[in-house]
This record gives sequence, structure tokens and C-alpha cells, in this order.
Amino acid sequence: MSEHLSSHDLLPIGQVAARAGVPVSTIRYYETLGLIPAVRSSANARMFPRHVLRRIALIQVSVRYGIPLAEVAEMLSDLPDDRPPSRAEWGTISTTWGEHLKRQQAVLERMQAELTGCIGCGCLSQSRCAVLNSDDRLRTDGSGPRRVLGPPATTDTD
Repeated sequence: MSEHLSSHDLLPIGQVAARAGVPVSTIRYYETLGLIPAVRSSANARMFPRHVLRRIALIQVSVRYGIPLAEVAEMLSDLPDDRPPSRAEWGTISTTWGEHLKRQQAVLERMQAELTGCIGCGCLSQSRCAVLNSDDRLRTDGSGPRRVLGPPATTDTD
């Protein structure tokens, strides 16, 4: 964390939690994961730059829409700790987030189509149903719901 942050730019953990609308434990957890930066006061209290409030808002929205904290951490990793992000830096986050949401939307649309077809047809066909796997016939194709997931990814061991 940069030394050019003034005490006016820093907020105690309780104030950050109150302004963000989350428990203090959540703020500590986000700090532990590296999602938000903190500095220690001379009395060893956690202090946070004001701009972490925007990060916390992004974290909360991301989690609400199903983006795992690991992906949120990856998105935030390029942001500066010692100053608020620039418009361009937030734009990069927005683009990354938009791409993730598009992928999620495609997965949900495929899932809806598969479930609608299965529930709608009522046949529960052993040969084409994406759900049934009588006698575990697909075990040789790999683990998990093979008809839904498709063939397992191959890895090169060379």
C-alpha cells in the first residue's frame, strides 16, 4: 500500500462494514482473500482506503450473479491498491465481467433446452435422454453426466 494515503483517505473496519452493509467478518474475509487492501494504523488497527467501498460493491454484485470469489479476485488483481481505479481500469473489469455473464447465459440456455426437451417429451428414452444412464453404460466415457457435459477433455502428457 502506498505511503501517500492520508488518514482522511483511510476508514476503520467498522465504518467500512457499515457503509458497505456487510458484517465486519466479511471485510476481514475479503482482506484475507486479497480482494481488498488494508493498512495497519500505529495502534495496529485495520484501516482501509475509501475506494475499497467500490470494490466491495463489485464483489457483492458479482457474487449475487454467480461469479465465484476466485474469479472476482482474478478480476481485481490488476487494480491498484493505493488509489481508486481509473475509468479505463473499471472498463476492463466490466468487459471481463460481461464475458463471464455471456458464458453463464449460454450454459443456462443450454440447460433450459435440455431440461425442457427431457421433461417435455416424457419418453425418458435410454438412447437419447440426457439424464438417464441405464446400467451405468457411459462410465467408460468418464465421470459426471456425460450426455450433458459431452466427451471428457483430453490432456496431452507429452
